[in-house]
Order: sequence, then C-alpha cells, then structure tokens
Amino acid sequence: MTVRRLGMRGAVLLLVLAVAAPALAQRIVAVGDVHGDVDALAGILQRAGLINDHRHWCGGSAVLVQVGDLIDRGSHGRDVMDLMMALEREAPRSGGRVIALLGNHEVMNLVGDLRYMPAPAFEEYSVQRSAKLRRNAYLKYHAWAKRRAKAVGYPAEPLGQAEWNAQHPLGFVEQREQFAANGRYGRWIRQHAALAQVGDVVFVHGGIDPALDVSGVAELNGRVQAELRRFDEAFSDLEAHGVVLPFSTFEEMVASASAELKAGVSDPQLHAHLQDLLGFRHWYSFRQDGPLWFRGYSEWSEDEGASKLAAMLARTGVRHVVAGHTVQPGHRIRERFGGEVFLIDTGISRYYNGGAASALEIEKGTFTAQYADERSTPLWPPAVPPHVAAPAEARPAEPADR
Repeated sequence: MTVRRLGMRGAVLLLVLAVAAPALAQRIVAVGDVHGDVDALAGILQRAGLINDHRHWCGGSAVLVQVGDLIDRGSHGRDVMDLMMALEREAPRSGGRVIALLGNHEVMNLVGDLRYMPAPAFEEYSVQRSAKLRRNAYLKYHAWAKRRAKAVGYPAEPLGQAEWNAQHPLGFVEQREQFAANGRYGRWIRQHAALAQVGDVVFVHGGIDPALDVSGVAELNGRVQAELRRFDEAFSDLEAHGVVLPFSTFEEMVASASAELKAGVSDPQLHAHLQDLLGFRHWYSFRQDGPLWFRGYSEWSEDEGASKLAAMLARTGVRHVVAGHTVQPGHRIRERFGGEVFLIDTGISRYYNGGAASALEIEKGTFTAQYADERSTPLWPPAVPPHVAAPAEARPAEPADR
C-alpha cells in the first residue's frame, strides 16, 4: 500500500506522524528499550533532569524521545506506560514534548503475541474479580473450541481448565482487554509512529534498511499504521464470524485462520481478512528488514555502513539516525559510521541483560551519552586533540621579513 492510497484520513494521520516534534529543539533526550523496568527508566530521566524525585516533568522545553519496547520481559510494563503517559500530558505545560515510538514488542502485544511477557507481568492488570473473569473466559473458550473442533477440526479437543489456567494467568483476560483497539493501552500505543524526525535526526526502534523501497519517514510510518488498521479490521471480522475469541493469542489466531481457510470460506471479505492475517510475515511491522526489527546498523562493518547509508540519508533528508532494539557491546551507547548512527539500547532493564540505564542527549549539534552513575561521555562531533594547531587563518599574522 502506498501513501497515495491512504485517503483523507490517512493523509491527516501521516501529517501528524511526520511532524512528530518541532523542527528545532533546544535539547533532545533519547532513551532506548526499557522492557518493564520503571525504576531504571525513572532513574535515568532524573539523571537527565527531565523528572523530579516525585516522577513529574521538570525538563522545561526539552524533548524526550523513547524509541520503543517499553514492555515485555520485565514485570512492570504497565507502570512504565503509565509513567510515559503522565509525562506526555505534563511536558507540554512547560513547552516540552514526549514522543513514544512503536517498538516490535508494542506491536506484538497489540496483536496478541505474548511470548515475551512473563507471568508476573499479567498481575499488573488483575482486579478483584479476576478469578471470575478467568473462569468465564474459560467457559467461553470451551464452548468455542467444541464448535470449532466440529466445524473445522481445530482445536482437536478443548484444553482442560487446569491446563488453560496455566496458560492464562490471572490478569491475562484484562490485559487483552486493555490492549484492544478500544482499550486504555491499545488506544495509546496505536497513536504512536514507527519513526519520528526532529530537525535532522530521525528516531526509530530498529532502523531504516536502505534496501527498502520507501521514499522516506512519512511513507514508512504510513505503511506501519495501515497494517495496524488492517489487523484491527481483520480481527473484528474474524471475531464476528467466531473464528477467534477476544482474548485469543496471535498463535491461536493463525492456527484457527488456517483451519478456516482449509475448510473453505464463501464470504469474500472473511476470506480476504484470513489471507491478510496469514500473510503477517510480509508486514513491515513484522519483517526482519522492517523499521521495528532491523539490526543492520549494529551488525554492519564500518565500510558496509558507509556505502549503504549515504543514499538512504539523502533520500530521507536526515543526517543522523538514533535506534534501539539491539543491546550494544559493553552496554554502552555506540556512535557508528562517522556520527550518522547512534545505537542506544544498553539493556536498561534489570530483568533482561543486566545492562546500564542510559540516555543520549542532543543539544546544539553535540551528541552526549549519559549513564545513571557515571559522568557524561561526549560522542559527537569528535573532540579536537589539544596538540593540533589552529588553522593558519586563525593564527596572528607573522611580521614580514625585512
């Protein structure tokens, strides 16, 4: 799907996404993957002077960009999102801005791919009546599974309640409600772009593969947003036809959709939605070369990067790319390819990799790495060694020979 085919609604959305922040910002602070560690996030934001001890915005006119993967792996993803949502409301009161981007784990949760969500994380979503909600969900599942087994042969037999409960911890049903299209976190995440450009810097979770046939940031954002809308439309239709349940995981959706197609489908719209869902590996949201999954910037040699990046940067109209997604060696923010790329995933979460809380500060063209318990480290532009002489035109003129 191209941008020209998105229609008026899509055009307005793209305008909002492309202008993700003011063209110029006095100070930008970028934070990488958080993965459910709210204390580590709060700590580095305090270190950067963006929030106070009570976790309220005190960053003035600064722009905070978080490049995705707020959730999964750690057990406090909901707390992380709540903090970001609060700062998003507070920052504009003093002229600041908070930009939260899509990571691959945000999209995985939207579509029900929960492989990286630990059982304790579901407890954040549980309520007093969670046991009753889970019991009712199981009864709904059991009746659905019996019908589906008879109609299309999937599943062969419903799971027993004990086995189903083990796969659906308390809070599971509520989490799926919260991430639905009309849920609190589902609505919030669906508003996010995959990329944001601030001045001559573009921020993205994984990266922009130069081999992708896209003209720039706006088009790539449009494709990802269009895929999320297509998923929501397909899911709604599949639920209406009894192919999936409101709390089905993505794995269950794919298996049920495959069985439905194999049994034969007469409804052309349902058939199209089934095929669309089963073609998810071609979506920009899931492709390994897509903006949420790409790892080339971390894997390329310096020579590879220099040869591949020039055309992409010229095409997109930016000078620098800031990306997360891949934990960097030594848990340090890394500058690559002569300052064209900055990789900021340092494994912030204590639940994953045991890395270092960090942030990249961009101010007046200078890129500086900040860590929770260390002095800041200037990364770009490179410092001029003190022994290097000043240019001839800057030195006082020597007296002429007589």
